[in-house]
Amino acid sequence: MLDLILQAFDYMNARIDPPSSALRMTPASIAADAAKGTLLLAERDADLVGCVFCTPQDDVLYVGKLAVRPGLQGQGIGKQLMAAAEAEARAQAFAFMELGTRVELTENLATFAKLGFVKHADFTHDGYDRPTSVTLRKRL
Repeated sequence: MLDLILQAFDYMNARIDPPSSALRMTPASIAADAAKGTLLLAERDADLVGCVFCTPQDDVLYVGKLAVRPGLQGQGIGKQLMAAAEAEARAQAFAFMELGTRVELTENLATFAKLGFVKHADFTHDGYDRPTSVTLRKRL
């Protein structure tokens, strides 16, 4: 799973500042994150091709580390994972789903907008004098 996430997030390494938290992930941290909520997996021919973490946070289901194996992106796997995350949020009676994406990743902002997410807030990482991330929210 760590390999999948690192491969899926690799394209952004030269584009975002500060570096992605994916670079700090370990098998132990993945297990700990999964234990906080629900980890949804996508498989094709018994191979792991995608994942997304769904974590309850106050009044929202936070969706994080959506990853699809490079070479398979654009085939609807991420959309299916997000639909499964929405079903999870509804099953847990959340009124909102929330996620974060980096300011520089404008294509992510556009993709999530197509899925019904709107800007909820800006976030500034410690040590920066400008917003570095955008929090997006979807009403269910």
